[in-house]
Amino acid sequence: MTRVTAAAEHWFGLCRKPPAVHALQMSMGITPAFAREGGPGGGSSGSGTIRRGIGAVLSGMRTLNRNRQLLWFTLLAGLVLAGNAIGEAALRYINRIVQPDITVLYVQDFLLGFSTLFCLVFLLAGLFLSIPPEKSASSSFFEGLGKAKKYSKPIFLWSGVLALAGMLLFRIWVNFFIWLPPEFRFLDSFGPYFFGPIITQFPFNWTLDWNMLTEIPGYGGRSLLLLIYPFGVMEALNFSAITLLLFILTPFVVPLLVLEQKTLREAVAGSFSMMKKICAEAAACAAFLGVVVAGVFLTYLLIQAASGMVSPYNTVVFHPPDAWIALALLYNLVLLTVAFIVATVGGIAVQHLYISAKSRQIIPSPEYY
Repeated sequence: MTRVTAAAEHWFGLCRKPPAVHALQMSMGITPAFAREGGPGGGSSGSGTIRRGIGAVLSGMRTLNRNRQLLWFTLLAGLVLAGNAIGEAALRYINRIVQPDITVLYVQDFLLGFSTLFCLVFLLAGLFLSIPPEKSASSSFFEGLGKAKKYSKPIFLWSGVLALAGMLLFRIWVNFFIWLPPEFRFLDSFGPYFFGPIITQFPFNWTLDWNMLTEIPGYGGRSLLLLIYPFGVMEALNFSAITLLLFILTPFVVPLLVLEQKTLREAVAGSFSMMKKICAEAAACAAFLGVVVAGVFLTYLLIQAASGMVSPYNTVVFHPPDAWIALALLYNLVLLTVAFIVATVGGIAVQHLYISAKSRQIIPSPEYY
């Protein structure tokens, strides 16, 4: 009977002996108390895995709510991608005049992608280094950026790897559909070119009178604004989609570089090794964040239906009233704000999952009870 009672106390949490906690490396600068904040649940069941993945997102939301300084990452990341769109427009304008060969075009794409990725990875390193280890501690995003300077070399190398991988993925996708039978080529619309047909629709194309954008009075040429929107924005969105995929596949490289001072090779190998342990939690985390953004994005269908601007003809020639233009601008602003805030929460959630994987044990936080 004593053995039965002891077993029951052990399995149902009635044992007075505190559970063993795997201490994290002190070199990471993170206390075990922060590791316990990662998420709810336990065990290896499917429902527990989903709860832990969503719990990392909820913990990231609470961390961002307590430390509004981290919203600087949101703003600066948005400015970096805006710069990418302007850079794409500038290259399109220059190439139309110079007519460079294919090698120069590839070099241009790499340099623009590399510079954008270096800024994004550097900001991400600053985000990881500015997340406070304790709930009561305050954070300073710019202090985190200052600490990230000493990791400039591995960040530089990793940005180059990501830029090359992104270009390779894009070329593989494009060439793959060239060899497909015609009846399957419609799948290409779900790839990097997904945003092309979308961005020319209302409410994304908030001024549908093309004459306002294609001609400059007294010049007779194409407007530079047209190069930025929609062409530059389209290329920036395609770049963002590929970059997001690469970050999802290698989420723990930057934490290993800046929190444990690993070499780039060790960080890449360590990221894949850790993903094997918590791939289901990471998938649940990414899916939850994706659902949030998709929910806000799909509301554009309601705006289209209410405005009546759903046909291709209206998309090209109809200029909407000022009230609908104002609504479209507001919608786009809300969508971009939500997307970048979700990206910030995702970065914080990655660190929570990283700490959970390092501790090899996710302990439920009292906040979930």
